[in-house]
Amino acid sequence: MVDEGKLNQFVDRILNDLGGAFSVPLVRIGDRLRLYETLHERGPMTACELSDAAHIAERYAQEWLCHQAASGYLEYDPSSRKFTLPPEQAMVFADTDSPVYLQGAFDLAAAMMENQALLEPAFKSGKGVGWADQASRLFCTVGRFFRPSYQSSLVRSWLPALEGVTAKLEHGTRVADVGCGYGFSTITMAKAFRKSTFVGYDFHPDSIEKARAHARRHQVANATFEVASATDFPGKDLDLVTFFDCLHDMGDPIGAGRRVLQALKPDGTWMVVEPVAGDRLEDNINPVSRLFYAASTMICVPTSLDQPVGAALGAQAGFARISSVIRKVGFANVRKVTETPFNMVLEARP
Repeated sequence: MVDEGKLNQFVDRILNDLGGAFSVPLVRIGDRLRLYETLHERGPMTACELSDAAHIAERYAQEWLCHQAASGYLEYDPSSRKFTLPPEQAMVFADTDSPVYLQGAFDLAAAMMENQALLEPAFKSGKGVGWADQASRLFCTVGRFFRPSYQSSLVRSWLPALEGVTAKLEHGTRVADVGCGYGFSTITMAKAFRKSTFVGYDFHPDSIEKARAHARRHQVANATFEVASATDFPGKDLDLVTFFDCLHDMGDPIGAGRRVLQALKPDGTWMVVEPVAGDRLEDNINPVSRLFYAASTMICVPTSLDQPVGAALGAQAGFARISSVIRKVGFANVRKVTETPFNMVLEARP
């Protein structure tokens, strides 16, 4: 027997989900055409005013604004017929330095839709889909998604949470940032600690080229970038090796950990930043884990399965599983030093 009350509640939930899904292309248009930035900079605007300021057709401006108001993304004043981007929404849509700037998440949603055609055959075969073979612009999108967390937390709270690491960086030391992607994490550290030298490594050549370009743009002379995998990156006698949101993507995380152990000084530190997660599914029935399980299914697990070993830890592996992998390598001391709504930060020492 169908419970009509439960059915109606579930339909309401699905309608909210579909509203969010339908909003993805409209939010991305607002980002690409700088509509949120225009509203943020100029304040309340009518459709005509936004049309003139952003150089878009007024009819499209009107319909886009109506959707944004219906979604609760903008506020609407019927008396003036003006739309406003409140400061709280601006932190999500317009302020690129905000710790909750989430435009990259909308790009990720689009990338996962593009990945669907690649993943359907993989679901049947059990094979992986290589990182370089996935959706176009995925590499840029992933970097854009994680950049706000690095910019707001990496230097301010994550590195200081590690025992003695900040002092070493300030004095001058050598650091390897493995799985660096477009180099946002590497450059953030290099700009903060000019006496230290940083080398970012990634197995994806195009990402390394983009990282080098970013370093030039930011005039960062103490950061370089090289193509190398996590299991064979060069270097030894390092004080710090960092893995940002990438260990769970690797086919051979134990092999990567062994290489880190070889590269570190006896008193060195391995910093592992992973998506925040509990250790059991029942601990992860929440909005953030919902996003990460989707990304894990569509991006992370297929990436790992395409590599040798194919451990496929997934983006919601949790502290117990991640720390178990780290300890198997030979790191005796592993602890979670801090976490945010999106990430957990682990410190590993030999």
